[in-house]
Amino acid sequence: MKFSSALQFNAVPDWAQYYIDYSGLKKKLYVIERDIVSQNGQPGESTGGATDESHTLLEPQNQAYAAFVPLLDAELAKVDRFYERKEAELFAQADMVERDIDKLQGIPTLQRRSSATFFQKLSDMGDSAPRIEGASSAQPVHPRNQSLDIDSTIPHDVTNAYIPHEHDESTYAPSLAGVEEGVRGSSHISRTSMSDRVHRTSFSENEVLRRELRIRSRDLFILLHDLRSYAQLNYTGFSKITKKFDKVTSSALRSTYMTETVHAASAFGEAAQNRLRKHMEAMAYAYGLAAQCTSLDDALRELKQCLREEVVWERNTVWRDMIASERMVDAVGVQSPDLQGGLQKSRRITNTQRQMLRLSLCTVVFGVAWAVPLFSGVEQQRCWAMLVYVSLLWATEALPLHVTALLVPLLTVMLGVMRSPAKSHQSLGASDASKAVFSAMFSSVIMLLLGGFALAAALSKHDIARMLASWVLSRAGSNPRTVLLANMLVATFASMWISNVAAPVLCFSLIKPILRTLPPGSTFAPCLVIGIALASNVGGMASPISSPQNIIAINTMHPAPSWFQWFAVSIPVCIMCDVCIWLLLLFVYQPNKSTPAIHQTRFTSERLSRRQIYVCIVTVVTILLWCFESQLAFVFGDMGIVAVIPLVLLFGFPTVLGKEDFNNFLWTVVMLAMGGIALGRAVESSGLLHELAGRIENIVDGMPVFSVLCVFCALILVVCTFISHTVGSLIILPIVSEVGARLPEPHSRLLVMGAALMASGAMGLPVSGFPNMNAIMLEDTLGNPYLSTMDFFKAGIPASFVAYAVVVSIGFVIMSLLGF
Repeated sequence: MKFSSALQFNAVPDWAQYYIDYSGLKKKLYVIERDIVSQNGQPGESTGGATDESHTLLEPQNQAYAAFVPLLDAELAKVDRFYERKEAELFAQADMVERDIDKLQGIPTLQRRSSATFFQKLSDMGDSAPRIEGASSAQPVHPRNQSLDIDSTIPHDVTNAYIPHEHDESTYAPSLAGVEEGVRGSSHISRTSMSDRVHRTSFSENEVLRRELRIRSRDLFILLHDLRSYAQLNYTGFSKITKKFDKVTSSALRSTYMTETVHAASAFGEAAQNRLRKHMEAMAYAYGLAAQCTSLDDALRELKQCLREEVVWERNTVWRDMIASERMVDAVGVQSPDLQGGLQKSRRITNTQRQMLRLSLCTVVFGVAWAVPLFSGVEQQRCWAMLVYVSLLWATEALPLHVTALLVPLLTVMLGVMRSPAKSHQSLGASDASKAVFSAMFSSVIMLLLGGFALAAALSKHDIARMLASWVLSRAGSNPRTVLLANMLVATFASMWISNVAAPVLCFSLIKPILRTLPPGSTFAPCLVIGIALASNVGGMASPISSPQNIIAINTMHPAPSWFQWFAVSIPVCIMCDVCIWLLLLFVYQPNKSTPAIHQTRFTSERLSRRQIYVCIVTVVTILLWCFESQLAFVFGDMGIVAVIPLVLLFGFPTVLGKEDFNNFLWTVVMLAMGGIALGRAVESSGLLHELAGRIENIVDGMPVFSVLCVFCALILVVCTFISHTVGSLIILPIVSEVGARLPEPHSRLLVMGAALMASGAMGLPVSGFPNMNAIMLEDTLGNPYLSTMDFFKAGIPASFVAYAVVVSIGFVIMSLLGF
């Protein structure tokens, strides 16, 4: 969740207009970036001599200062005036409550704690306060011998931002810790019996005053708490917007402005915060007396339950954004409005009716495939009908893909397609068939997929992927040709480790500053967006964990290739594909004509935290173990066992990866892979795979291996252009493997890996893979999409043919040399 959203959710509704206008300042900053910084030259670029360089650096920064600082001053004055007015109003009411509390007759005394002890106890009761969490966030653990914040309901990230970590001691923010002195009472509250606390039937004047003071003290405590939250949120807003200004203009406004201007405001002074804490303590004490609480702890607990709910703020990660994008695509549908009354409305086919129609047609085809005898064996005929049915359900998405995958083991057992592995090939009973199919579904390949998800989640959550990508892009310069190639290579490299699903989300977020500053009508915008999408598809070839089809290929190849062997084939193929597609995009869009220079990506150097270092170590060690898996087989046995290591090391510490991160895994992809494995096991066990391979073998009989590779790559290119890459691989790769094993010179592994690489290269349409679907949905600030379907016809389809040529040429040569 962005801070602007957290500010909106946590603001007191009646005070909303008096908070810092963070969104407005951010929009103004983007205008400064476009009109001043970009047009006057890129800050930090060397233009020759020292005089010219100082001129290019100072002039844009001075203009930006002159335009932005007055806006900050106006917002600060607005916040300070409201704080002073509200403070005086609330403190006056609190003083009246303290005077009126003395009018109560016969009240016991209640021990008052020192501020440190008082607020320590109040913070310890934070669990009782209502809370709405926008994202999982580990709350800081405070040592008990320190004075603490008043409570734990202020969002963790907002509270910590009150004292910026980047500042040194001279620029520290005023602490909100309590005053060490406090009014200490020596007497303890006398213990009254329960009967004394029973509601009296007759209301005396003293009882009426008690009830009134209880309500007044409670309401004032809540308002004082809101005032404290008001100060913290506004301070965080100033800190964040000045940091964003420094990043855009390569300046150092934040440290000076926060120290010299913001800290001098009365709302953020330590004296004001100490006064606020004293009055909150007084209201808690008054409430305890008026409510006849047995202890101050009871008073604090009741007050905590009355506080407003807070939204925990945490920066979004690429992983979470990717999940949200996928859920948004699945959940949102557009229907045209009814303009011609109920008659047309009754004739309109709803989504549910359309789904039922597709499901009915698939079922009819299933019945035909069941009835028309094409194979001699009963199990083979039934398995053929099931294969046709499941393939149609996947291709038409009559059911969600993962639901169809779950249907596979059910149909496998109920239709009786499994046979005994013995020579007799007797049909297995339901009990034995269910054991066989479930044992096949959860394999080492699934663990490898989960291990890849864990690494991707950690690299994204702890900002390591973004930092590395920003560092590379910051060195690309301002030439559109170079920037395009750099972004494509970054997208491909990111796909190797965080999957080709999350990589485009990361890269699209990194190019937003570039897209904002492009002139209207620039062809570089669609060129850059589609370049990242196509490069992310290419990145799906790069590593065994970069896409599900690679996992399926590894499960189909016997023996499975090592990571070194995979990289030896995939990396040259990916680099050549990226370079050829880059040249294709330059030819199609000619971006240098409309945009001779672009806004250079900036990189802010950040020191790695201990968690980031830990994640990097776990990632490197895991990848090395995967690479040397064949040499370490006597220890681990399989790549799936190695995949358990990052799962344990990363999820073992909730501050690294937590339960929410585990829930955010692409479990639909996991279920799809498991269903595909079950389908492959059923096709193999029934003997259908043997029959299909025999018939295809007759077709390709006498053809060289290269020709067979070309045929299968063309087949999977066409199929995966229109349906999911994963689904196409699930259907075709087992057949490819069996045909390759039947060749005079068996080259099953070569054909399977070539077909798997080509599945990622099918990128001709907007529906051809998640990167393309993400790119087609990307819009500018006015809501206009950067790409249209025509862009994929111009660049996507030719790029698919480029990938095909590279796979069947360079890929074939390398795989032959490696003995595939």
